[in-house]
Amino acid sequence: MLSGLRLVSEAAQLAAHRHSGQQRKGRGDEPYVNHLAEVANLLAVATGGADAELVAAAWLHDTMEDTDTTKDELTQRFGPRVAGLVEEVTDDMTLSKDERRRLQVVEAPTKSGGARLIKIADKISNIRARIFFEPNLMQRVELMDYVAWAEQVVAGCRGVNAALDAMFDDAVTKAGSAM
Repeated sequence: MLSGLRLVSEAAQLAAHRHSGQQRKGRGDEPYVNHLAEVANLLAVATGGADAELVAAAWLHDTMEDTDTTKDELTQRFGPRVAGLVEEVTDDMTLSKDERRRLQVVEAPTKSGGARLIKIADKISNIRARIFFEPNLMQRVELMDYVAWAEQVVAGCRGVNAALDAMFDDAVTKAGSAM
């Protein structure tokens, strides 16, 4: 098994490679890898850097959903816990957006502690990306819709890490000021 620092570094490298050329939703044409870096950093900060497997899974959290990466590949490269966390937070992309959103709300409380932390960090990052300086009407409506849904998902994820819960609340407060 890879050491903590090497595990995180190799996960970041694979994520950057697999998501190469993808753009993030939100402000500007930001590279998608910035989202992955933010989610991983949020978890590193919230856990005091104590869980390299969680941070590695954060780097990889969208690889199965958005690329041809498989759970078997992640298990071989990063171990069963990292692969399991990634699988746990992966949406079934054959379903409609509305159904995927509904399932995230329903299934959030049943996820492992690590998967719930990744979900919260992902929602924080996505809210932050949707906050615009002087947003137009469409941007405000999209932000309101996303925040309302994210609050439902995160309600089922709270209680694992107080610092991350507080960071989510702060992101929602800042979003409210931008709406």
